[in-house]
Amino acid sequence: MRNIILPLLLAASALVAADKPPAVKSVRLYVFDCGKLHYDNPTRFGFKNEEVKNYELSVGCYLIAHPKGTLMWDVGVNPDKSFPAGGGPATKFYATSTKPLKPQLAAAGYKPSDITYLAMSHSHWDHLANANDFAGATWLVRPVERELLFGPTPPERSTPDEYDALKNSKTISLPEGDYDVFGDGNVVIKPAYGHTPGHSVLFVKLAKTGPVVLSGDLYHYPEEVKADDRYPVNEFNKDQTHQSRIAIQAFLKQSGAKLWIQHDIEAFQKLKKAPGYYE
Repeated sequence: MRNIILPLLLAASALVAADKPPAVKSVRLYVFDCGKLHYDNPTRFGFKNEEVKNYELSVGCYLIAHPKGTLMWDVGVNPDKSFPAGGGPATKFYATSTKPLKPQLAAAGYKPSDITYLAMSHSHWDHLANANDFAGATWLVRPVERELLFGPTPPERSTPDEYDALKNSKTISLPEGDYDVFGDGNVVIKPAYGHTPGHSVLFVKLAKTGPVVLSGDLYHYPEEVKADDRYPVNEFNKDQTHQSRIAIQAFLKQSGAKLWIQHDIEAFQKLKKAPGYYE
């Protein structure tokens, strides 16, 4: 009997272990491919055709795994439920996604219920698509961004049924300044207002890779870094964005962090994707 029970117990223990997310001793950053935004020209962003190398924009989703929990940062442009049952890409307006988010998350060893915190850089449609899948997490949001999403006039092109479950999520209202997610300075949501009223960027301190800042939409093209007089047509407040860029550039210099422009498609394509990770 003992010879039968022991293998069963070991198998049961293996199943329980497999159901748990990976244990981490230091901060990890996972990158997921959540699609592309297709543009015929860059004029929407204040550039002439010849001033920009690549018009298309990447859409990235990110998981930060910390010894004290997990944070999802931005959750895509096409929800997993919009992918055709028989396979193929999902599309919305001028966006195309070839990979659902949840299978990429699963490949890294996680499922939505493993996520401790959810935060979006801002309230635009191409960062919100799978938000409802993470409604069980604690939502970290600036009050003004929450008001935009649940106010009488949702942001342009947004689809409320992709994020409406967040209305009942446990929520932490972010302060005007920095918010240290895990309390040790390794994962910090920083204000970078202007693109939207409560736009934010994310600082992640990685032991081996070094510190990085995920840009949200503070920049779209790498050409914007040197041409700070160019802004998208839908910018909420260009003066605020200008000041935010100055502040974040100063922070990059002070901290030694590298800027990851989330929509920079050429840089994004070179990033290691999950189940690989940066640490």
